[in-house]
Amino acid sequence: MDQSFGFGSQVSMVAPFTCKLTDGKSKRLCALLGNVKLSLLYKASVHGYQASAFHQRCDRQGPTLLVAYNRTGYIFGGYTSVDYTQSGQYITDESTFLFSFQGKIPVCIKVNSGHYARVDDAGMPNFGQQLYFCYNNQPVVLNQRGNAFSVNTTTMYGNDTRLTECEVYKVKQMPQISARHKQWRNVLWTANRRAQLMGLIRNYKPLVTSVSRVRILMIGPVGAGKSSFFNSINSIFMGRITSKAMSGSAGTSLTTQFRTYPVKDGREGKPLPFVLCDTMGLEEQTGAGLDIEDISSILQGHVPDRYKFNPTSVFQPEEQKASRPASLKEKIHCVVYVIDATKISLMSDKLQEKIASVRRKVNSLGIAQIVLMTKVDEACPQVEENLQSLYLSSYIKSKVQEVSSRLGVPVSCVLPVKNYSQELELELNCDVLLLTALQQMLNFADDYLDDVCSMEDKPK
Repeated sequence: MDQSFGFGSQVSMVAPFTCKLTDGKSKRLCALLGNVKLSLLYKASVHGYQASAFHQRCDRQGPTLLVAYNRTGYIFGGYTSVDYTQSGQYITDESTFLFSFQGKIPVCIKVNSGHYARVDDAGMPNFGQQLYFCYNNQPVVLNQRGNAFSVNTTTMYGNDTRLTECEVYKVKQMPQISARHKQWRNVLWTANRRAQLMGLIRNYKPLVTSVSRVRILMIGPVGAGKSSFFNSINSIFMGRITSKAMSGSAGTSLTTQFRTYPVKDGREGKPLPFVLCDTMGLEEQTGAGLDIEDISSILQGHVPDRYKFNPTSVFQPEEQKASRPASLKEKIHCVVYVIDATKISLMSDKLQEKIASVRRKVNSLGIAQIVLMTKVDEACPQVEENLQSLYLSSYIKSKVQEVSSRLGVPVSCVLPVKNYSQELELELNCDVLLLTALQQMLNFADDYLDDVCSMEDKPK
């Protein structure tokens, strides 16, 4: 039998050969893949560096994780969710990624959009016909020029091509956590679901051809997590934790400008079909935070990027550009109210009325609206321990219902999420929640654009 690592680092020492991968590093790799168990299939120093030995042990084993080690101590490799079968076919697999440990943290490099993940040939493993492990049946790694992965060989393996070991693990999805109660929303916490969501978002096209990217406006109290949501989405598509937008927990808004944040599909990728718009936080005091008239100007597309708000005056954008109406692509297509789950019951009447005023204005313009309920892990210890228990938590469900009641939105329009804040690496369950929320925002934006088209098509 093979040695196994389970999520939460269960280790079964029943193998005639042992894993070189440490318990700590196996935990971090499992966190990228979800609730999985790793079982060692192939170890080059034991079974040999020949392709025949690799395929004898690894073919038709489902998803696999390759982990390589070189003389200078780098630990790196790649994941594929598609079986090795020696079919000779080019494999499309959006969940494929390369990784390299930078200290304790595995930094991921996802396959670039539109490229094959690998060729399923009779040789040793390759990724994108670019990175070849145990090349030519030797303990070496070879990087050939290619565009499937944005590889920096200095960062990934220190340009040391000589391997001391190469292991391949079977990745087995474990049953989701058991529970007495059924999930009150169905979510698949898997790497394939994350890849599917990323694919849907990459390939999304707004219903109206004149709108190349939908504009999503984030509105909410100070410190609720508006800027953190952008940073989290940007992190997922960059494949690493980023902090482009200023975020924090100050008593007054850290965002003092109206900002429009496009998101790129990786460092060298093309812009994705949405823009996240960030504003000052809402504050309950009169004259503090974002003003309702400022919001009205933003919604109608009159406020430029980087406009700095002045709490003592209302925005006057060059007499609204001589009363010229903004084009549809300049307007806001979906409004997202960002609410801190730990502070819902503490929301003052003044702040609730301010949000209600915003909602009335948004309603009058027919713009789609949704609520993002953040910090669910801080609100519920059960969720903090395991994010997969989110939709099993009766407490979180009660908070969703409370938000729905206070803000006057349907329960189905309240989306609980956890933003990245203190983390140093991406985590699959968090990604799934965030991407699900973003996909729903795009759906709502399409509903608004569809309504606009229907109105324009009606006879005068």
